[in-house]
Amino acid sequence: MLLVIDVGNTETKLGAFDESGALAGTWRITTAPRRTADEYGILFSSFFSTAHFPIRDVKAIVVGSVVPAVDRPLFEGCEKYFGVQPVAFTAAKQTIMPIRTDRPADVGADLIAAAIAARELIGAPAIAINFGTATTYGVIDAEGGYAGVAIAPGLQVSLDALVGRTAKLPQVALSAPGIVVGRDTVTSIQAGIVYGAIGAAEAIVARIRAEIGSHARVIASGGLASVIGGETPVIERVEPHLVLYGLRAHYLTL
Repeated sequence: MLLVIDVGNTETKLGAFDESGALAGTWRITTAPRRTADEYGILFSSFFSTAHFPIRDVKAIVVGSVVPAVDRPLFEGCEKYFGVQPVAFTAAKQTIMPIRTDRPADVGADLIAAAIAARELIGAPAIAINFGTATTYGVIDAEGGYAGVAIAPGLQVSLDALVGRTAKLPQVALSAPGIVVGRDTVTSIQAGIVYGAIGAAEAIVARIRAEIGSHARVIASGGLASVIGGETPVIERVEPHLVLYGLRAHYLTL
């Protein structure tokens, strides 16, 4: 069994792939820089126990992280509890996809992993949108290389900023209300945030296609991908675990 770990700014996602390559289990925890190696080990062990996956079945671990403070205790916890030395996935270490940005080594592990998986699933050219802490639009050119990215505030970040700067506006569930002209506070906020994100996605995709000179296909991932993906034809496919599949693809090249 292969365990892949995607350490993001807000959440850390785990995926367990079985011998056939199927994603057998996924879990999410809050990304916490002060978490110890033992805390990671106990958490991960409990996940495997609940899913009835023997810890000894884990033969390899791949970690893609954008939070350096987490790396040391995470790696130590994996080694102590699974008996496996994790492999770090970075833009500089991967050999699957050429990176055409000005500073290739600086590109986030999550962006490259998502781009690798997007190319495998829908081909090239492609746009991999991730609706996470940030909303990112990773671009794979017609030759299959990583061309760059557009980065915008995520939906939850936008909502938090709105609520934090106003006296009476409440936190709301991020879902499509079905109407754009809200008749109460909750649906008004939902309409502005969700349909605003949809409009932004449609506009940015159109501009990317015009800029790279081709009709790139679009795949979306992240916790809110299903909310946005169901509301616009621009997004052709939703794959919530895109980064996890990219980390697995890297493992297969080792």
